[in-house]
Amino acid sequence: MALSLVTSAFENGGRISAKYTCDGDKRLSPPLSIRGVPEGAKSFVLIMDDPDIPEVKKKEYGIDSFDHWTLFNIPPETREIPEGGLHGCVTGVNTLGESHYTGPCPPPEYEPKEHRYFFKLYALRDTLSLSEGATKRQVLDALDPLVIEQAEYMGRYSRT
Repeated sequence: MALSLVTSAFENGGRISAKYTCDGDKRLSPPLSIRGVPEGAKSFVLIMDDPDIPEVKKKEYGIDSFDHWTLFNIPPETREIPEGGLHGCVTGVNTLGESHYTGPCPPPEYEPKEHRYFFKLYALRDTLSLSEGATKRQVLDALDPLVIEQAEYMGRYSRT
């Protein structure tokens, strides 16, 4: 069985409930389930980002996607990340420099109005030697040689 990431909160490719966005509780993450853990996994990394941010915001922040959530050194026995997040792992910072989940909030005055939000799960053969507050880029650079398998789940959201 291949590594997979799923949620009961919305279908893969479906609409994310406003409950998990800035129109609900912007710090409330959806529940996630991890399946098909590969042999030899010593930790997981979870990243959520939005590549559909407006060009003006990409230029303003000097980024190509908005980072909503970065978790690493998630214990390998973890099969559920409950609604609201997980304890016992390390939290990186999002694009705003905050160490927590930040829900979708696509600005309705820009195109595209509907954005895609990617939840990316990486199974690693070791833990990362990074500190709390690492950026997504630092985490991706560190995990690259350690990836055993990865999975992705995507949701969509618009405020119109």
